Amino acid sequence: MERSWASINAAGRGWYVSARPEQGEETEEEEEKALEESSPLLRSGPQSDEYSGVSFSFSVFNLMNAIMGSSILGLAYIMANTGIIVFSVMLLMVAILASYSVHLLLTMCIQTAVTSYEDLGLFAFGSLGKVAVASTIVIQNIGAMSTYLLIIKTELPGAISQFLTGDCSGSWYLDGRILLVIICVCIVFPLALLPKLGFLGYTSSLSFFFKAFFAFVVIVKKWSIPCPLTLNHGEEFFQISDITEECKPKLFHFSKESAYAIPSMAFSFLCHTSILPVYCELRRPSKSRMQNVTNTGIALSFLIYFISALFGYLTFYEKVESEILQGYSKYLPGDAVVMAVKLCILFAVLLTVPLIHFPARKAIIMAFFPNRLFSWLHHFLVTLALNIVVVLLALYVPDIRNIFGIVGASTSTCLIFVFPGLFYLKLSREDFISQKKLGASVLFLFGILVGTLSFALIIFEWINK
Repeated sequence: MERSWASINAAGRGWYVSARPEQGEETEEEEEKALEESSPLLRSGPQSDEYSGVSFSFSVFNLMNAIMGSSILGLAYIMANTGIIVFSVMLLMVAILASYSVHLLLTMCIQTAVTSYEDLGLFAFGSLGKVAVASTIVIQNIGAMSTYLLIIKTELPGAISQFLTGDCSGSWYLDGRILLVIICVCIVFPLALLPKLGFLGYTSSLSFFFKAFFAFVVIVKKWSIPCPLTLNHGEEFFQISDITEECKPKLFHFSKESAYAIPSMAFSFLCHTSILPVYCELRRPSKSRMQNVTNTGIALSFLIYFISALFGYLTFYEKVESEILQGYSKYLPGDAVVMAVKLCILFAVLLTVPLIHFPARKAIIMAFFPNRLFSWLHHFLVTLALNIVVVLLALYVPDIRNIFGIVGASTSTCLIFVFPGLFYLKLSREDFISQKKLGASVLFLFGILVGTLSFALIIFEWINK
């Protein structure tokens, strides 16, 4: 149920006062800051003794599962189109800004006593802000889920066929659309129906280890694919690259494809729609503890991203595919380890879908049914409708880069950069030259610049094509 405006203003009043300390109150300010760091998000309402909360490790796994999805498969392609140095700097910069924007969100939520991204929009800009945040979350998460299921539809038939002998073409179990529908009915939908994110801790941990295994295999297979690259057809080998040129890594490289770099990276570190749901279920929740969960999840995700992108690029160089698994299928057909890692990464991507389903469903309910009490029938119908939309998009959107580019350029930059910076500037009464307000201003302007330029470049490239 929404808080009334009176209760929201009362909750926020302390922030407005404490944000402008008088001279001689430095000690009191430090005490308030320490209290804020250790104070729980949920200040009111009895906590159930039967559900003590989610552990720190499971919270990290859930957050990493929200962060890492199909984007891990496309970062090597981005490195090939930006260069190693440019890619590394941009990836690190986006990771730091993502962590800082989470810090601003947690600060605002503690001081305003709200427990959702949508309520922050309501608190800052009224009903319009709430609708804007809810709409952005729904569009973003639907785009993400359809992207993940698109990979399942594209790659799973090939992964299954590698384990089969004989001619099985035309079989229903090699039809990506049929497999997608079966998987969504039997796996995605039941997991999405679970009432709490904490129940997905085990599946999220499994997803993390699958992605770590994927990064390990990418490292090992660097030395299994020679350069210059060759295609093996029977006993004939076809060289398709020049060792003097295409086997040298580039530190700096710019092309039209570079327009996808920043939005795709922003998409890769987007966990902001899951931050508060994870926070609310965290055992012994506090701002500092949740910030540690966030920093740990982003750091581990950065490490896996960077390793898989670097060694994927150093394996294929400029011949790297926009979805790296396709490259291993082309140059290492029938390799047992590659076949195994394909199934692992596909299963890991699949397990991400139910997790990011939670924030999308919550945003829909808060936007259209804000005062409705929980009922299993309503919960079931909203979940079913959302799954149908996602499956239809996955069936009929052919190019994964289109989703990465457009979704990343618009909704991802809003949720990571624009909204946290804008809301903090609106709600905080600190001096504009204060450290946090300057940081929020940089975050906001960076999001506007990146989103606008990336979106314009992508549309320009589409027009040229």
